[in-house]
Amino acid sequence: MLGKDHHVAFEGQEIWFLTGSQGLYGEETLQQVAEQSQRVAAALDDAAEVPVRVVWKPVLTDAGAIRRAMGSANEDPTCLGVITWMHTFSPAKMWIAGLDALRKPLLHLHTQADAALPWATIDMDFMNLNQAAHGDREYGFVLTRLRTPRTTVAGHVSNPAVRARVGSWARAAVGAAEARSLKLARFGDNMRNVAVTEGDKVEAELRFGVSVNTWGVNDLVSVVEAVEESAVDTLIAEYGDLYDMDDDLRPGGSRHDSVRYQARIEAALRQFLTDGGFGAFTTNFEDLGGLRQLPGLAVQRLMADGYGFGGEGDWKTSALLRILKTAATGLPGGTSFMEDYTYDLSSDRPKILGAHMLEVCPSITSSRPRLEVHPLGIGGREDPARLVFTADPAPGVVVGWCDLGDRFRWVANEIDVVEPSEPLPRLPVARAVWEPRPDFATAAEGWLTAGGPHHTVLSTQLGADELTDLAEVFSTELVLIDGDTTRRSLAKELRWSAAYHRLAQRL
Repeated sequence: MLGKDHHVAFEGQEIWFLTGSQGLYGEETLQQVAEQSQRVAAALDDAAEVPVRVVWKPVLTDAGAIRRAMGSANEDPTCLGVITWMHTFSPAKMWIAGLDALRKPLLHLHTQADAALPWATIDMDFMNLNQAAHGDREYGFVLTRLRTPRTTVAGHVSNPAVRARVGSWARAAVGAAEARSLKLARFGDNMRNVAVTEGDKVEAELRFGVSVNTWGVNDLVSVVEAVEESAVDTLIAEYGDLYDMDDDLRPGGSRHDSVRYQARIEAALRQFLTDGGFGAFTTNFEDLGGLRQLPGLAVQRLMADGYGFGGEGDWKTSALLRILKTAATGLPGGTSFMEDYTYDLSSDRPKILGAHMLEVCPSITSSRPRLEVHPLGIGGREDPARLVFTADPAPGVVVGWCDLGDRFRWVANEIDVVEPSEPLPRLPVARAVWEPRPDFATAAEGWLTAGGPHHTVLSTQLGADELTDLAEVFSTELVLIDGDTTRRSLAKELRWSAAYHRLAQRL
């Protein structure tokens, strides 16, 4: 089954399908439960919308078996999460110990074996067998009573909307698994006197599993200086194949050394991150040690390969980028480090111009980037090489991660990436232009009121469904500004959320 095309991106990983019942109805009924639940699991496994293999497990009918199944899910590294369905009436007290033990993401699927009812032949045997409408309500109560984080999806698995929601949750489970094992290297500290890039690393590791630690920039410099020329030559040849560039940047050109040094940084970063098992990293233009350039092109190419990154020591955005990139594997579009930079307020549809000093991921464009070298203007180092391009138009989302002291909050805004209103011939960095939903004023005021950061992750691959499921897995607050948001509704949501989280901490 691992060879299925839609499972290739996450080959070797799986979701377990657990079915609840009981012995009251007899062995023949349990055999029917098993056969029908296997059909439901197989339908999800076959669904193109579900990118992870769905594996059926034997029907669970007592507390001991449920507890063992959940314990096995916790310990199996290939298991990303569990889907539970109460096919018949499964008394939910049997599930308490197992649910209390579960540490993997949970989806409660409220479905039934067949979409249509055979009205003319329904008898009590049929009713006793097909009573998920009954059993799932018993189970849902216990999930709520135990305050178990979960995603609930209702409907028949033949419905594409149901399969899509299960697929979104599966991608969230992938991201959660990545977070639980993520190691992040900070080269230096964060930018001086900046507030929002600070955060509680101990709490982040406890809640998300992300291990964040710092290395001196000169630890990287020593690796840069040891890079062999043959490794640089290989990267230079790759740049020539993939990017447009002026002749003076090519081998033999007057400014080729600037490109060559960035290739040296890339080779060193790859080695450092690979050797240390890191999936994400940060840099800081105020702390470059012996580096001659701020890493630009190197960072862009590493992001394109799936690494998380945050500028100015922003480890929270770096971790979030890695989590979302992993969850988005195989989807069209791209996911990048981003920053709201400036606005076009001259029309009735204001636009946001997003960019950064250098580090925007080329995954958000389908055009061929240009490799360019320009002065940076800050940092006091040599002119760095970078890729210049404009993001493709597409629906998307920007999301930022802030630490409010008593809790973490994700702030997200649904957006539409658009073409720039005019060409940008003198802007020497990669960029994205977007219109926020529902409108500029509501979105900007809402973002500021929610305390959203200036660094974000922009994704045209994922959206509100995946973010909602991820926030639920991590029991983390998500403030979503979308097409239905109003100033009044958001103000109420923020007040209610603050009250809830303060109350929850005392439970």
